[in-house]
Amino acid sequence: MQKKNYLMITRNKKIIISPIKKTSLRTAGQSIDEEINRIKTEDLVPYIGVSVFMVGGIIFEWYRWITKLPPRPLAICAAAIMVLAFSGYKISKYRKHIKNLKLALQGERAVGEYLNRFREKGFQQFHDVVAGNFNIDHILIGKKGIYTIETKTISKYQKGPQTIKYDGETVSINGYKPDRDPIIQAKAQANWVKDVLKDLTGKNFYVRPVVLYPGWFVDKQPRGTDVWVLNPKALDSFIKNENSVIDEKLIPSISTHFSRYVRNSKMG
Repeated sequence: MQKKNYLMITRNKKIIISPIKKTSLRTAGQSIDEEINRIKTEDLVPYIGVSVFMVGGIIFEWYRWITKLPPRPLAICAAAIMVLAFSGYKISKYRKHIKNLKLALQGERAVGEYLNRFREKGFQQFHDVVAGNFNIDHILIGKKGIYTIETKTISKYQKGPQTIKYDGETVSINGYKPDRDPIIQAKAQANWVKDVLKDLTGKNFYVRPVVLYPGWFVDKQPRGTDVWVLNPKALDSFIKNENSVIDEKLIPSISTHFSRYVRNSKMG
């Protein structure tokens, strides 16, 4: 649980508090960065520690053998090989997971930097909004509407066709469907924001779900789809073609309500 102010009692019994009264809003990719740090500091430590211990045991046993002390290198080597093999497997698995997380982090930060240009157009933006058991990478709020943005950063082959297709219902990447349906995910995020804003303001706002694939060519999608599937560079033109649906005077109020909700949720 986070608190607004950190309290400290000094030697003269006076209470001092932090001058920072509000918790900071989250940055792009913060959840991924936190997960990478958690894996490094929690999940990997036992396997690295055991591996170092067993290697130390091997060195010690061989030292005893060289110095004519009663050696037992074969037994400890056999145990060490099994432990090191298992630890190596787990470390390799976590390293692969961290590699994928770093790729996702790179994509979210790149999209976050790209979205900064929408500030000049009167949009308010939020990054890495934690919503229960999932998070929303980015949210834009402006006179052209409200948009939830899910970033999908996927590695590509060096050569050959690199195409994402969207028929209005399903996404295919080089002809293959992703394991986790990004359309269902994007719709769930938009519905969550819509419900929160309804509770906060008493008004119904349409929230457009968007899925962005940085670095990929995305085929033209059918007209009238609820979910946009795009390369980030195409988002600007799509939003430009939308009608203004929110009074500019309401945008600061909507953003303030939502910002307060996000901050309070973090502290709770």
